Amino acid sequence: MSYLEGLPEPHILFDNQYRILAANGAYRRQFSADRSVVGRTCYEVSHHFNQPCDQAGESCPLLKARESGQRERALHLHHTPKGEEYVNIELVPLRNDADEQAFFIEKMEPLQIAQGHTGAQVLIGRSPVFQHMLSLVARVAPSMATVLLLGESGTGKELIAHAVHEASQRASHALVPVDCSSLPENLFESELFGHERGAFTGANTARAGLVEAASGGTLFLDEVGDIPLSMQVKLLRLLETGTYRRVGSTEQRHADIRVVSATHRDLDQMVVQGKFREDLYYRLSTFPIHLPALRERRDDIALLANALLQRVAPRRKLRLGDEALGRLARQDYPGNVRELRNLLERAALLCDGETLEAAHIDQALRLGRRPTLPENAPASSPAALTNSLKAAETATLQALAQAHQGSRAELAARLGISERSLYRKLKALKPR
Repeated sequence: MSYLEGLPEPHILFDNQYRILAANGAYRRQFSADRSVVGRTCYEVSHHFNQPCDQAGESCPLLKARESGQRERALHLHHTPKGEEYVNIELVPLRNDADEQAFFIEKMEPLQIAQGHTGAQVLIGRSPVFQHMLSLVARVAPSMATVLLLGESGTGKELIAHAVHEASQRASHALVPVDCSSLPENLFESELFGHERGAFTGANTARAGLVEAASGGTLFLDEVGDIPLSMQVKLLRLLETGTYRRVGSTEQRHADIRVVSATHRDLDQMVVQGKFREDLYYRLSTFPIHLPALRERRDDIALLANALLQRVAPRRKLRLGDEALGRLARQDYPGNVRELRNLLERAALLCDGETLEAAHIDQALRLGRRPTLPENAPASSPAALTNSLKAAETATLQALAQAHQGSRAELAARLGISERSLYRKLKALKPR
């Protein structure tokens, strides 16, 4: 007990029957504010289970330690006085005089980047695929390994990049994002590495690049599949040697960075097609993490919907009716979490009461549906497509304007446009 009490992280000591024999002060403060835990089982205290974790669908580090005889780790969702929290567990078996595994010491570190409930502005989810992804984040974050985030658009790759950074030893320094898809090829090198005065027309002063801005922290290369081939070799040199040169300079500079990259593209296929360097791919994908699409984690839709509703309508006490939740759970969401957020924001604008019903979700779905061509129809011209989009925008604006009961300024704020722009759009709707 003297040893455990001196440790800053929550620790417990328990036996082969899962009975807690001792718990230090850090554990008692964090996980058992209401009553003593000594004599109770670890699975009852942590999970409110009446049977061991492995028999209740959870990964049990004690079972793994029995099989391997070594230290084991796991990510669990624990009950705490503050609600459910994700916790990193590290379990060490202790042997008795007969060289048998008789006791176990378990260390717990709360994972601040994610929760299993809707009250926190962090990653939210409870589904098995979400927990598997989160366990990979927790395992790789403390290291210096390069991480490649793979997943469809809207699955939260930037949020996961932030999670990797925040759970790393570099969290006190900057996370610098680079949107590779928006940088023109002729500016890519100077934006990334910086340039010296006079390096090219318009370079009137020396300028540090994004690599330098990320010194001591993390460089996040978003949409890495869009990096021009001519730049890929220079990025490879940065990753292999940790050095770079500003444009117009011969001086080698050292980069103290950790690289996290992300893409929605199939990099394996791009390598086969010669559009992405194979050596760079292997450098970036030391530790790849697949982000599940929302349709792969339908169990999380209700949690996400309630959390997103608080964000899109923070001044209203809106709730989702049971039928509305059923409607949401049956959608496929090709745009993933981003599409779910947009759908909820539209539904909130269409609702005057305090409960979003299935009818509001249905109306929001109809408004957000993109115009489609009938089968075997000829391809539309750019002008026709533009007209279709304008017609869809007009229909949406008409419906929102009719449903909105507040001021014009409030409607403009909800639509993310200026009041003057809203005035012009509303004026255009009036018949001449």
